[in-house]
Amino acid sequence: MTGEWPQQALEEVAELSGGFAFKSEDYSTSGRFVLRTLNINEDGSIHRDDAVFLPLEKCDLYKRFELQEHDTLFVMVGATLGKVGYVRRETLPALLNQNMWRIRGRDGLCDKRYLQYAFRHTVVKNLGWASGSARDFVRRDDYRTMEIPVPPLAEQKTIGKVLGALDDKIELNQRMNATLEAMARALFQSWFVDFEPVRANLDGLRVAGIDKTTAGLFPAHLEDSPLGKVPVGWCVLKFADVLTPHSVRVGEESVPEFSATVTGLSSRDERFKKQLSKSQSKNKRIVAGDLVFGFSREVINFGLMREPVGAVSPVYEVFKIDSSKIEPELLERLFRFNMPYYMDILKPGAREGKPIDREYLLRKHLLVPDIAVQRAFLATIQPWTDKIKANEAESRTLATLRDTLLPKLLSGELQINQ
Repeated sequence: MTGEWPQQALEEVAELSGGFAFKSEDYSTSGRFVLRTLNINEDGSIHRDDAVFLPLEKCDLYKRFELQEHDTLFVMVGATLGKVGYVRRETLPALLNQNMWRIRGRDGLCDKRYLQYAFRHTVVKNLGWASGSARDFVRRDDYRTMEIPVPPLAEQKTIGKVLGALDDKIELNQRMNATLEAMARALFQSWFVDFEPVRANLDGLRVAGIDKTTAGLFPAHLEDSPLGKVPVGWCVLKFADVLTPHSVRVGEESVPEFSATVTGLSSRDERFKKQLSKSQSKNKRIVAGDLVFGFSREVINFGLMREPVGAVSPVYEVFKIDSSKIEPELLERLFRFNMPYYMDILKPGAREGKPIDREYLLRKHLLVPDIAVQRAFLATIQPWTDKIKANEAESRTLATLRDTLLPKLLSGELQINQ
């Protein structure tokens, strides 16, 4: 029966505290992970792409900002207002940066794993007033008294365990995909950065994992180029030779909206669509094979469009790829696997409020391997990409099941025999 569980104010069952405004000049390449809003995926998981760290000798000063397993995080400022994160053991140790709240269930009153589901479900309904207004922030006091369903503690633990099992499998799929992606990255490094097959041909040796036919696609010599020594016959081009900017408007066409993040291009979360664009007709139309750059002042947000058609905000940069010269999938990986080389395209763009400096990007050089080598690479990693897609499909199914069960369990409509 709906509404069976009693409701209590969030502050009665949980502690709410904010993060700290760490200074960028204090960051280092190692130490304690500082979790920023950009490290939270839209599904609530946490990644360490473009991670920053605080030196260990400074960490004692910030102990009260240390995160714990099962903490719930809430983004309270900016374009991703309302994003909810969940801290797993693999994330720790970590410190919480500014613009987020840490919500931690009180021992004996609220199961910490249950809390993140109850909060996530309830906060979506409470964000309507914020997302539809000019405000791009919320106050902690606005949510202290927000009521969430609070069943008996034993029931909370059961609900958290059932829903958590689904999320655990989704997390396992994500870790498996990260391993597969690392394998693809290593092969890319071997072929297109270190040129190991070319050097092996030069020395009359064999590279492990490459058959004779594939090895024969690589030349046996290197030559000078604007990018240094590169395989003979491979082309050094400017991005203007393979990318064409375009800004086709959506108009009256009804198409799904997408967003570019550090992890790629994905469907825009329903909660944030109003912030993506105030006018659907002005959105840019994108199709499969387009390369899309989103807005960021610190990292490069971009992705390759893999769905048939969609739209992105007018401020995004969209490019057509000349697939006769370079395979779109390879170009996307070229960006992702050589990020330091491309970070300078952000600097002028950030000052102008644009995602990237388009003209500067188009003047930059890139190495274009022989098309047969490109296709051999993509064929080699195809089983890995197929598995990644299968895992992603399974995760979407599990997420749908979780989201179907969630309101029924939280309302008391569906109860689990213990």
